[in-house]
Amino acid sequence: MQLKQKRHAIILIILFAALVAACLITIMIGPVFIHPLLVVKIGLSKFSGSLIQPDWSSIQETIVVDIRTPRVILAVLVGMGLAIAGAAMQGLFRNPMAEPYVLGMSSGAACGAALAIVLGVGKIFGSLSIPGLAFIGATTTIFVVYNIARTEGRVPIETLLLAGIAVGFFLHAVVSFLKIIASHEALRDVVLWLMGSFALATWGDVKMVIAPILLGVGLLYLFSRELNVLQFGEETAMHLGMEVETVKRILLVASALVTAVAVSVSGIIGFVGLVIPHVVRLIIGPDHRILLPASALCGGIFLVLCDVLARTVVQPTEIPIGIITAAIGAPYFVYLLRRRKKAISWW
Repeated sequence: MQLKQKRHAIILIILFAALVAACLITIMIGPVFIHPLLVVKIGLSKFSGSLIQPDWSSIQETIVVDIRTPRVILAVLVGMGLAIAGAAMQGLFRNPMAEPYVLGMSSGAACGAALAIVLGVGKIFGSLSIPGLAFIGATTTIFVVYNIARTEGRVPIETLLLAGIAVGFFLHAVVSFLKIIASHEALRDVVLWLMGSFALATWGDVKMVIAPILLGVGLLYLFSRELNVLQFGEETAMHLGMEVETVKRILLVASALVTAVAVSVSGIIGFVGLVIPHVVRLIIGPDHRILLPASALCGGIFLVLCDVLARTVVQPTEIPIGIITAAIGAPYFVYLLRRRKKAISWW
C-alpha cells in the first residue's frame, strides 16, 4: 500500500511540475516574447516588494501581470474543473463517453449567455451579467433535469441521461431562436461565446471562479473511494453500506456546479471532460483516488497548451479555443466509438 501511495505521489508531483512549466511557457509566448527568467523575476517582484530591482519595461510587466497571467490561471482552473467533472461523470455513469455537458448544462449556460447578449443585459448591469446568467442557466438546467428524472426518491442513471438530452435539445432550440432575432453585433458575440475563449480574461474572472472550482475539485476528490465502489454496481454499493442516492446526488451537484462556474467565464469548451479523463485512465488505471487529481492537473495542462495554440497559430487573429479542443477531441471521440463497436471495454 505504501509503495502504491508513493507511486501516486510521484505521478502527481510530475504532473504539477509539468503544469507549472506549461504555464511558464504560455506566459512567455505571444506577439511579444518574454524571456522565462524575466517572467519569473516579474512574478517574484509582486511578492518580494522592493527586494528585486526592476530591469524590465512597464509594457513587459503589463503583458505578464495583467494580460497573460490571469488568462493562463483561468485556463488552468477551467481545465481542472471540466476534467475532474468529466472523470466523476464517467465514474458515476460507468461510461467512458460521459462528460460534464451530458446533462444539458452546456445548453443551459449557452441559453443564459445568449439571453444576456441579445437583450443587452451586459450594457446595463456590467461585465458580470453574461457569466452570471450563464451560471444561472447551467445550474437551473441541472435542477430541472434532476427533478424530471427523479422517481420515488431515486434517480435512475438512464432516465437522467434521457432527461438531459431532451432538455438540452429544447434549450438548443431556444438559443437558435435568440440567434435569429439578434442584431448582427449580438449574433457575432453569441457565436464567439459559444466557441469558447479566454481572450478577455481578467483578474476579476479569476477571483470569481477560483474558490468554487477548487472547492468543487476538493469535494469530488473526497468521494473518490465511493466512485471506486460504484464501479461494481449500485446494488453492490448498497450491500456494502453506501447511501447510493445521497452519493449520486452530491456527485451530480458538485460536478454540475464546477462545470457551470467554468463555463460561465470561458464559454462552451468541448471534449476536455471527455478526452482527458479517458486518456489518464488508460495510462494510470481506474482508481479514482489518483484518477481524479491526475485528471484535474492534466486538464489544466491541456487547456493551457490549447490556449497558446489558439492565440499564436494564425497571428494576429485569435482562434476560439473551442475549435482547438474540438479538432483534438473529435477524432479521439471517433476512436472511442470504434473501440466500443469492437466491444473492448476498460470496465
